[in-house]
Amino acid sequence: MRTNPFYDTWLFLIGRTPDHENSGVGLLLTLLFLALLLASLWIAWRNWQQDPAQRTGEHVAIWFMRVMIGCMWFQGSLWKLPLPVSGGFQFWTAEITHHAAFEAHKWIATNVFLPLIVVINPLVFLTELLLAVAFILGFLVRPLAIIGMLFVVHIWLGVYHHPGEWPWLYIFLVFVQGFFILSNAGKSLGLDALLSRNAFGPFVGDGRIAQLYRRLA
Repeated sequence: MRTNPFYDTWLFLIGRTPDHENSGVGLLLTLLFLALLLASLWIAWRNWQQDPAQRTGEHVAIWFMRVMIGCMWFQGSLWKLPLPVSGGFQFWTAEITHHAAFEAHKWIATNVFLPLIVVINPLVFLTELLLAVAFILGFLVRPLAIIGMLFVVHIWLGVYHHPGEWPWLYIFLVFVQGFFILSNAGKSLGLDALLSRNAFGPFVGDGRIAQLYRRLA
């Protein structure tokens, strides 16, 4: 049950929301989230320290928006727990069979998503968690933003006729992640910016990982 944004944020930070408590691993999720936030702050500080070009209001604003969308994906992943099948995820997957914009989408939800939900639920959880990590840290933001956009388009079309949903909400989320692609948001106080200046580990040189990273980022 929601109270107000400030108290709800506090409950989220200390891992006392219903999603945390129902997950079975609430403490682990809380520690992971706090570690990601601290890592994002450290990465932003290192960028600020090393590169004067990063010290602008524009970069700070992009960093803040990117981290907030990462927090959204992290919170959104929580109600996909516990695995392999979350009651909430099963319910909303079933809603697609009734409220999707197109009959083909309803058919897929009915004949593919629901029968394979023990496989799809974990995959969706891990993908949303990956989106959260990528956006909060600013790592491989462009390719992950494309995945995030596709996820949101799926939700938009899947609940398009749902009486409790506002379709424009999902359009705005598509636009925000599209903005991350156009602005290369990982280069604003993110890990992508650090790696572009001083690559380390497997991102150094002309190895396969380094080449693949440079193509994607």
